[in-house]
Amino acid sequence: MGVRLCVMASLELDGLRKEFDGGSIVAVDDIDLSIDDGEFVTVVGPSGCGKSTTLRMIAGLERPTSGRIRIGDEDVTDVHARKRDVAMVFQNYALYPHKSIRQNMAFGLRMSTDLSKAERQERVTETAEMMGIGDLLDDTPDQLSGGQKQRVALGRAIVREPDVFLFDEPLSNLDAKLRTTMRTEIQRLQEELGITAVYVTHDQEEAMTMGDRIVILNDGKLQQAGRPKTVYENPTNQFVGGFVGSPSMNFLDVTAEPLSSGVRLTGAHDDFSYDLTGGRASAFGDIQRGSYVLGIRPEHVSVSDGGDQNAVPATVDVLEPIGSDNYLYLDLGESKTGFEGDGAPDFIARVSTDVEPAIGDRVQVSFDESAVHLFDPETGEAVTAGEDAPVAAPQ
Repeated sequence: MGVRLCVMASLELDGLRKEFDGGSIVAVDDIDLSIDDGEFVTVVGPSGCGKSTTLRMIAGLERPTSGRIRIGDEDVTDVHARKRDVAMVFQNYALYPHKSIRQNMAFGLRMSTDLSKAERQERVTETAEMMGIGDLLDDTPDQLSGGQKQRVALGRAIVREPDVFLFDEPLSNLDAKLRTTMRTEIQRLQEELGITAVYVTHDQEEAMTMGDRIVILNDGKLQQAGRPKTVYENPTNQFVGGFVGSPSMNFLDVTAEPLSSGVRLTGAHDDFSYDLTGGRASAFGDIQRGSYVLGIRPEHVSVSDGGDQNAVPATVDVLEPIGSDNYLYLDLGESKTGFEGDGAPDFIARVSTDVEPAIGDRVQVSFDESAVHLFDPETGEAVTAGEDAPVAAPQ
């Protein structure tokens, strides 16, 4: 029995906007996004960032305040949800409890196609076998486990052969082990069927591992879109740097001073000094003296007991073994900072298990210079060569 390939289509959002309460609440703020045929895009962001509202507008369940939605060559902005060739997989499965699994999977075909009953049944059987639920077709949803229900929900979407698949946090009701299994299952289906999909999730691991591209939203605005590795290594602003990754990126308030051979970064409270040299210093271009936020991920922080002249002094607050590594929670003084009003969180170093300083030990912290980021403290935007660096009054 061959696997039927789904029809693919591109998806384009052009200035998509959604307001509530007469414009006092902007849930989605003029989003522009193009998704290619067969591309799997994950959308992630904090609660209330607009990701589910965006998905509902694509599905036709919410009407945009302004902007356009195109699927393939067709503008579907004003097309009723039932007439859009999309299939949506929900967090709560959305199965009809009184219908059999066979009837649940066939329902969308009966409503949206002119297939005969025999053709519908053939397609349902074929899809159920592909999903590994062929022996459950005569059961009802209350007889199934959570994982089986999610397979039915996926199969019901696949059987329609839509242009675009929409996933609204489909795995959030499953336990951790089953989420991993279903994540692998969805990735397998993506590979086999070449589906065009938008996958909304609050789980960063899902977003980073499943998508060809990842889209980060905050306050209704698109912050960054790109390949997961690119977004992780080159965040476009401080929010993305702090949101993507666990533990999140460390931030320090610094003053930058250009040197003949690099850039000197001094803690905002003069509690440390650190020199960037070579290629990484040149990545920041003709940086001007002024205030910045230094960003560095925990895995790019090294800790020693001394001897490094270009290092930041710190005190060990907590040592947290996680099996493969140790997390060191460090006190670097008053220059550490958070983002988006989070205050000053711990500065974390992710080190090997043989690095085990005692609580209260004074250590030296150094950075992998190739992974140092600088952000504008006012706008949060990343500072790189070729861009205007923020201008601040000399300290």
